[in-house]
Amino acid sequence: MSVRQALLALLGQGPMHGYQLRAEFEQRTGATWPLNVGQVYTTLSRLERDGLVHGTGADDEESGAHRVVYAITRAGRDEVAAWFTTPVARTQPPRDELAIKLALAVTVLGVDVGRVIQQQRTATMTALQDYTRLKRGGRAAVPIESSGCQDVAWSLVLDSLVFAAEAEIRWLDHCESRLRRAALERAPGPLVVVEPEPSSVELFETPRGER
Repeated sequence: MSVRQALLALLGQGPMHGYQLRAEFEQRTGATWPLNVGQVYTTLSRLERDGLVHGTGADDEESGAHRVVYAITRAGRDEVAAWFTTPVARTQPPRDELAIKLALAVTVLGVDVGRVIQQQRTATMTALQDYTRLKRGGRAAVPIESSGCQDVAWSLVLDSLVFAAEAEIRWLDHCESRLRRAALERAPGPLVVVEPEPSSVELFETPRGER
């Protein structure tokens, strides 16, 4: 997640201090990715160093008041414009913990890969149900024509979470199917496929006396 560009985009709306930026970011994204205020101020310091923002005022350490207000520079506006018009690169995808876990599970002895998949599918389906409830009853349920920009923004973020969860469930189903086919191909003798339910398949070897 590019906190740097997100903060610059928010500052493009007007000068703000760090706590305001954190609140604006979380309001527009439904607090899906909470920001630590320390991370906000660290990023602002780097942006100021790079000439993309400039701060005025000073924080009062005794009272805890945050009086440094940051404003975007011309160079900062140029960077935001470039960010919005440049596609997100997929050449170096972010690390996916679940994909890494399954890749290792199929290569480490003693791991019940089927159980790993089933547990993850259950967890992802629960998350999908939660997202669906939010879509039906929260800010995202407000019709676009009668909602504000921030409600629409949160709705788009929520749609992304729903689609990602649905895709993950389909991928887990695909992984389960691939592993079953691999087990069938590695089996030493003739195998019979038994399907007690549409969603589950059991493989067993035919008795020696029936061959």
